[in-house]
Amino acid sequence: MVSQKGRSVPDNTTHQYNGHEERFFLEGPHSRSHELLTLMRITWELLRGFRLLHFVGPCVTVFGSARFKEDHPFYDLARKVGSRLAELGFTVMTGGGPGIMEAANRGAKDAGGRSIGCNIKLPQEQRPNPYLDKWMTFRYFFVRKVMLVKYSYAFIVMPGGVGTIDELFESLTLIQTKKILSFPVVLMGTEYWAPITEMMNRAVAAGTISPSDLSLFLITDSVDVAIEHLQKHAIEQFGLKRQARLKRLGWLGE
Repeated sequence: MVSQKGRSVPDNTTHQYNGHEERFFLEGPHSRSHELLTLMRITWELLRGFRLLHFVGPCVTVFGSARFKEDHPFYDLARKVGSRLAELGFTVMTGGGPGIMEAANRGAKDAGGRSIGCNIKLPQEQRPNPYLDKWMTFRYFFVRKVMLVKYSYAFIVMPGGVGTIDELFESLTLIQTKKILSFPVVLMGTEYWAPITEMMNRAVAAGTISPSDLSLFLITDSVDVAIEHLQKHAIEQFGLKRQARLKRLGWLGE
């Protein structure tokens, strides 16, 4: 055990989490040397992510809670979604952890598809699930979210908490502001996401969003409906085809 300001934490985890680093980062300007080191860390993390994911092919990112166990209906639903996405030719990308993320990755493996995880360092260590072909553990949430968006042609949002809601609205914001193309966003679970529909309708009534913004996402309970939506609005709309294997460059260590 090692101590962090009087608090004991284990020192034998694979990815040790420094709980004070994020607070230090948000305190404002520090020494120029420290700011340069932070910038280099961020740049290195982006570079590693770009290189790791360069060959994964067109992805669909599945967001959802880490807290659902294998016997939960949402876990089973996410596993079915992962399988169908793989059958459609997509690489399934998740946050790489347990729960919904594990289920979607597991479903992709069930169907013989590719499975990718973008894991994150947390105070309670989130370890990559065992159904990943490739994964990377990120220090910075914002870098991780860049990776989850950059390589995806659609987003499936399963029931989840604050992190899932953050990922949902960041994706919608990027599409609404045309920072990314109009990739389909599908929310699975009509009853669970009903408050989101109500809130969005209130936003339309208040004039804070446009009525057309309600078409940025689809809410359904049906895996078939979700897959049909992706077939039309991802594969056909963007002319996606199964990607040929790209040439790797040995001098880059690929």
